[in-house]
Amino acid sequence: MTIAQINGTGVRLRAFRADDAEALAAGFDDPVSQRFLPQMPKPFTEAHADRYIAERVAATFAEGGVLYAIADPETDELLGGIGFDKVVAARRQAEVGYWVGPWARRRGVAGAALRALSTHALSHGLERLELLTHWDNPVSQRVALAAGFTREGVRRGAEPGRGDGREDMIVFTRLATDSGEPTPRLLPGLPGGELTDGVVRLRPLGPGDTTFLGELLGLPDVVATSVPPVPPTPERIRQRCFRAEAHWLAGTRADLVIEDVATGEPAGDIGLYYDDPGTQQAMIGYSMLPAYRGKGFPTRAAQLLSLWVFAETDVARLIAGAVPSNAGSQRVLEKAGFHREAYLRSRLPGPDGTRSDDVQFVLLAEDLLTEGPRLDG
Repeated sequence: MTIAQINGTGVRLRAFRADDAEALAAGFDDPVSQRFLPQMPKPFTEAHADRYIAERVAATFAEGGVLYAIADPETDELLGGIGFDKVVAARRQAEVGYWVGPWARRRGVAGAALRALSTHALSHGLERLELLTHWDNPVSQRVALAAGFTREGVRRGAEPGRGDGREDMIVFTRLATDSGEPTPRLLPGLPGGELTDGVVRLRPLGPGDTTFLGELLGLPDVVATSVPPVPPTPERIRQRCFRAEAHWLAGTRADLVIEDVATGEPAGDIGLYYDDPGTQQAMIGYSMLPAYRGKGFPTRAAQLLSLWVFAETDVARLIAGAVPSNAGSQRVLEKAGFHREAYLRSRLPGPDGTRSDDVQFVLLAEDLLTEGPRLDG
């Protein structure tokens, strides 16, 4: 059995060899690989690697798929692996997957290999490639977007976990008719990874924020103004933190932590929800810990986020709401430059099956140009 060698930018895709076993075992036994490749034995030994090279590669070819070693084109060192399987000949589609050893990460290896294999496969009979990633694997999601794949949806329970449960997977696809150019993002990353005015700092929510977010969103007054007004479960808190970057990459929401620059401590959260890109309208919402209320932090956070939104995205209208009794939140929005626009009756679900009215505010880019930011607390 022979396979065609594929050359990419800074990588070469070639057949696996017996002398790849040591590096293959090290790559598959790495904690990151073990997390996102739960079907692999744990621990993964050189004996497993020998069988993988001798049996798994051939079996994949026999089923219509392919497995390539990703190698350094200069040294021929093994960097990782890539291939496709689950071939449906009638639909001319397959599922692509890849891994990169810890010694070769953050060098663009996965992206280069994925672009090279996808271009080759989609010009030699296949017309659709699927790529599945875990929610908490934003690195792989970035690779997919950079290689011209489009986020298509979520496949529930698609991946068996190491325990008894199953995991939802995010589906990316690339068609033969796609350009292969990086997929544009509705919500780009923050410049330098944060926004700050010297008093508050906004940074992306992440897996390390579960304790803080649980405390914040469990406060009775925060629950009362949440939609719906129900305390989030620990699992919901965990999902929100671990999936935050995936939502950001999808362009649906950007969750941020508001930090006190002076202490570095989290003071609250603020989020951008881009639910209506067709009309270029997005919404913001925020919550603060009691110790940081009355210090102008949410006003500063709303202004920082608004400036970034209008400068870096295509959002044309930014809205926010507050229940009529929440005069403090309405004042925050007014000081941040928002204008009261509407009173929406029974818009929000309230406690025990009731409904609550919503006072809606709006901010336009021209408002900021006309009035300027007001960072006076």
